Amino acid sequence: MKITVLLHLTLLLVRTSSLEDSPEDKLTDVSGGSSQHLNSVQHGECSYTFILPEPEECRPGSWPEKHDGNYEGNSVQKESPQGKQSHLNQWIQHLELTMENCTRWLQKIEVFVKESLTKDATHLQNIALHNEMTTMLDLGTKLLSQSTQHIRRLTDTETQTSRLEIQSLENALSSNKLENKLLRQTSEINQLWDKTGTLEQRIHNMEARHHAELGWIKGERTELQRLLASQGSSIQSLELNLEQVVTNNSALYREQLQMHSTINDLLKLCSKNKAVSPNVFKQMDDMIKYRDCAELFRAGFNTSGIYTIYIGMQDMHKVYCNMDSAGGGWTIIQSRKDGTLDFHRIWKEYKMGFGSLIGEHWLGNELVYQLTNQRQYTLRLELTDWDGKLAFSQYDKFYLGSEKQNYRLFLKSYSGTAGRHSSLVINGADFSTKDMDNDNCICKCALMLTGGWWFDACGPSNLNGRYYTSGQNSVKLDGIKWHYFKGPNYSLRATTMMIRPLHF
Repeated sequence: MKITVLLHLTLLLVRTSSLEDSPEDKLTDVSGGSSQHLNSVQHGECSYTFILPEPEECRPGSWPEKHDGNYEGNSVQKESPQGKQSHLNQWIQHLELTMENCTRWLQKIEVFVKESLTKDATHLQNIALHNEMTTMLDLGTKLLSQSTQHIRRLTDTETQTSRLEIQSLENALSSNKLENKLLRQTSEINQLWDKTGTLEQRIHNMEARHHAELGWIKGERTELQRLLASQGSSIQSLELNLEQVVTNNSALYREQLQMHSTINDLLKLCSKNKAVSPNVFKQMDDMIKYRDCAELFRAGFNTSGIYTIYIGMQDMHKVYCNMDSAGGGWTIIQSRKDGTLDFHRIWKEYKMGFGSLIGEHWLGNELVYQLTNQRQYTLRLELTDWDGKLAFSQYDKFYLGSEKQNYRLFLKSYSGTAGRHSSLVINGADFSTKDMDNDNCICKCALMLTGGWWFDACGPSNLNGRYYTSGQNSVKLDGIKWHYFKGPNYSLRATTMMIRPLHF
């Protein structure tokens, strides 16, 4: 690097052979004989060139004049050795002074050069730093873009890795579930095998017992067949005897009717002649035994009231006969009129019957069972609401089972004006009371709805419920209910249940 410096120095340059250049800083005369000297300073790798002007008092071939009396000119000093010595001392002193001045100037130049070098170095460092920073920024940008791309690739890779991990976890869960299912199914299969083995052993045991029982049953069947054959012949003989008895009964019944008509004729004749006592009429009437109110009606007893009927020849019962409704001949089995009788009673009372025949009463399940099992009967129910409206329900076929069958109700062929549907259970229901629960409900219908009835599952009817007076008869579940006539919450004013033979 070369830096040109113009320096105006007032230096006296003396050339001497004793002055030598410094090994570090070398001054070189490059002026080429001009009045100004160009000097170059070498400092390390850098060289500096500057101009040193020649001062007036140091012009070549002249020295400064001294007027101190020591010398006056060259002529004196040239010819005197002492003058020469003095002149040499002055010259040395002048050189020393010049050297000091030069040293000061050199120091100043050195400071200036160092400052210049420092500024230039700082500038160069800044430029280099700028270039390096620019290069580094470019490299950083490239690295950043590459890093961004790598980050994107890493992100994609991580995303894919996460997906793969999730899928692997899901697959692991699925495989665990499948393993658990397989284990459960395996355990279930083992249990089934164990149960199958147990069942097979039981089947073998049952087969062995079955074979033994089958042999015993075959022997029993042979014995039963023999008994059946003997009993078949006995039944045939009994049927013949029964036919004869029925024929005899029919003949007796016809004879009884003829006798009854004859007695009536005789009574009429006797009443005209007034020669026979009333006790005779009573004795003659007691000689005839009627099975129900229908026979009484046919015998000429056309007035409603209490009559005697017979189940068999000796079993006598008092009943109330309705000879007015629907052609007459009805045997009353239940009557509700005014609420004077409590119908919330036990099984035995409903079996034997209770109440007054001329008022409210229940005839008795056992008597109704005996009546309806000697021939086919029709059931008629007459219902009266609190507005005086009368409706009826009629069933062409009606009978009760025995007490062992809980006096089960059997009905067929419904008709009537008390609703389009039957409020009694058609397909059969057992009779229940508060002390004998035979219904098909988890609750006890006889306790909840009161009275004894064929409730089934509490059902749509109960003519033996609690009696409510006018104004208190609505919204009552435990009243005298007939659902398809007045609804489930209406308690009726009066009811009558009566039977007569189907072919009347």
